[in-house]
Amino acid sequence: MDTAPSIQFRELRRSDLATFDQLNGGFRFVKGGPFQHPDEVIVNELYASHHILRVGDTTDIMNRPWRVTGIYEPGMLARVVVPLATLQDLTGNTGKVSTIYVKVDDASRISEAIAVLSAKLPTYKVYSMEDYTTLFSPASVPMLTQFIGVVIGLGVLVGFLVVFLSMYTAVLERTREIGVLKALGASPAFILNILLRETVLLAIAGSVLGILLSYGTRAVLQWLVPSSLIQAIVPGWWPRAAGIALAGAILGALYPGLKAAKQDAIEALAYE
Repeated sequence: MDTAPSIQFRELRRSDLATFDQLNGGFRFVKGGPFQHPDEVIVNELYASHHILRVGDTTDIMNRPWRVTGIYEPGMLARVVVPLATLQDLTGNTGKVSTIYVKVDDASRISEAIAVLSAKLPTYKVYSMEDYTTLFSPASVPMLTQFIGVVIGLGVLVGFLVVFLSMYTAVLERTREIGVLKALGASPAFILNILLRETVLLAIAGSVLGILLSYGTRAVLQWLVPSSLIQAIVPGWWPRAAGIALAGAILGALYPGLKAAKQDAIEALAYE
């Protein structure tokens, strides 16, 4: 098994880069190369883009100037990498690391390796990479799932009220039109059908517009703050979101539609 120290900044000693290369293939540099001295740093493309850094520039991290020697592709566990010994001295943790990654030659023996390490290091948490990545899911954050449910519920409620008020206002504005239709022999079901079809069309159009706007907001965020949190767009949620919007719209339009369908033709024609 190969080991490599992990860091809050993913700090690595210069001598540990070879071990790190064996662990995950190493850094894929776009420009420059690895650091050679204690005051040097390498950053990924997102960090360099956000802070407008190029190889040879100086950046301030932890109230200390660092010279950028390389820019590497994203996806290497962190956006900033500095020499381990330097960071240990700066934080007063000489000779200490926060995390150790272990690579097992045979994936079928991961459970065995975890059991051995847990027995030798009983006071430390030992996870497989699969278990470790689940720690970053929303379910691992206390009350986050409930919070998301509350936000969705509020969104549905607000959407319902907005549609309800909009349709109620639309029915009032079309009172004379509805009276004309009823005078011409339109049944309550026909009038209700017209209003509900309009509501469904607006809900579908709104869902499509919302999906398109999500791509627009993501592009704006990546342009303004490229190193911020990533806005994930999950196509699997589109039918659910459209279903929620459609249900809320229909419920919001149902009462105004029934009210319009039951209007007396003479009273509707006399409405000002």
